[in-house]
Amino acid sequence: MAEGGSSSTTSTSRRGMSPASFLFQYGYKLGRTVGEGSYAKVKVADCISSGGKVAIKIINRKRAPKDFIEKFLPRELHVIQRVSQGNIVQIFNIFDLADAVFIIMEYADGGDLLDHIKGKGALPEPEARRMFKELCSAIKYCHSLNICHRDLKCENLLLDKEKHIKVSDFGFARSCIDPETNKRILSKTYCGSAAYASPEVLQGIPYNPKMYDVWSLGCILYIMVCGSMPYDDSNVKKMLKTQLEGKVGFPSRVIDKLSREVKHLIHHMLEVDITRRATLDQVLKSDWINRH
Repeated sequence: MAEGGSSSTTSTSRRGMSPASFLFQYGYKLGRTVGEGSYAKVKVADCISSGGKVAIKIINRKRAPKDFIEKFLPRELHVIQRVSQGNIVQIFNIFDLADAVFIIMEYADGGDLLDHIKGKGALPEPEARRMFKELCSAIKYCHSLNICHRDLKCENLLLDKEKHIKVSDFGFARSCIDPETNKRILSKTYCGSAAYASPEVLQGIPYNPKMYDVWSLGCILYIMVCGSMPYDDSNVKKMLKTQLEGKVGFPSRVIDKLSREVKHLIHHMLEVDITRRATLDQVLKSDWINRH
């Protein structure tokens, strides 16, 4: 399917063809690698029919661990075909093969949010507000479908050339509602990066995945306006102790520049007690988000 179409899944056999040869027959010319892990990589490709560029995530089934193949990958493929919102990376096509999966998706050529902040430092509050509103709108959309991301971090937030947010990587996403009983499911799996993980996740207790997403959003907002991480994850045990003590400090270089409203919102999102932690609706109605 050409760039710009709706997503679909194609099951086929490539009969020993290389990824480049296989994709070329479907109209994609592979280019450089822009991301790589132990069993997956992301490449830029030219869409021959449109002349535009796409990103292609290539997952090697032979290298991937069993629990990923049996649990997380099916969930990811199911979720990414359900979500379609302006601040979420658009999926154009999926080729699900015996030994590989190719996910054809929108190419965000502005890099990721982490690199953007590394290059610019702490973002001015108006810029951070615009990006954060886009991010929260995307996650509220997911939550409205009872889908939780569970791996929100700056590296998974891509930017287009106008620096609009594009949420990516739904590898840990899952439904938070039991389809048979229509009741909320608590998550038990440790997901995501420690630096963005909430105390309940780090403690290994069953957790509300929507409130986990809110905590991660709080970490992201902190990084946006401070240019640094809210917690030092080099020692996770010590980091958890700091979290449980409710300690969220702000760097001296920015503390006097930050508005009272953004500091209050960050504290409300990084609240250990989930009954007192801000909900996503409360975040979107906060004084800082709606400040002109």
